Amino acid sequence: MKIEALGVEHFYGHEKVLNGVDITILPGSFTAIIGESGSGKTTLLSILSTLLQPSAGIVKYDGKILSELGNIDRFRRHNIGFVFQFHYLISYLTLRENIALGAIDESRVESLLQSLGIAKLSHRYSDEVSGGERQRAAIARALVNAPSVVFADEPTGNLDSKNALGVYELFREFSHQGTGFVVASHDKKIADYADIIIEMEDGLVKQIHQ
Repeated sequence: MKIEALGVEHFYGHEKVLNGVDITILPGSFTAIIGESGSGKTTLLSILSTLLQPSAGIVKYDGKILSELGNIDRFRRHNIGFVFQFHYLISYLTLRENIALGAIDESRVESLLQSLGIAKLSHRYSDEVSGGERQRAAIARALVNAPSVVFADEPTGNLDSKNALGVYELFREFSHQGTGFVVASHDKKIADYADIIIEMEDGLVKQIHQ
């Protein structure tokens, strides 16, 4: 899915956090949005992922603006996956149950458990596995409906460097299989894995590296 932001601005109260952003996210690409705290990267990610309406400007999804997409919840469920800094797994469900919970079709669950290296942990609960394993389950949950694109906000913020690099490797691997990833991060190591790096500063796109 091609995503275009055209003249996107956003205010929180009187504070302007995005100052006219124009970017294009290509289908199947691993795109990193990097910048310091307050640069606008998380706000931009929220707008691109349909979770937040911009104060000005438009976002297009394969040429259609949000109002033309019909049922937005259905659109998200079929086209978008989310990974956050905190895994948000339900503690009383097993890893497998967490992954299958929002699945339209559970046929992908087992293959994702295998692909992400957590098949042997599928019947464990989140407090019985490591932080890296919990985040792998969260990634599987984001991928279970075969979305066009997965949005991730600081997905490695609670992981050590080894597990963080493992997450970036997974994103790159799945992007090579056709799933797009858009990741907001302050971790500059992500640049070694992403296809496109969008550098944010003071609500503006400072530079785009490809």
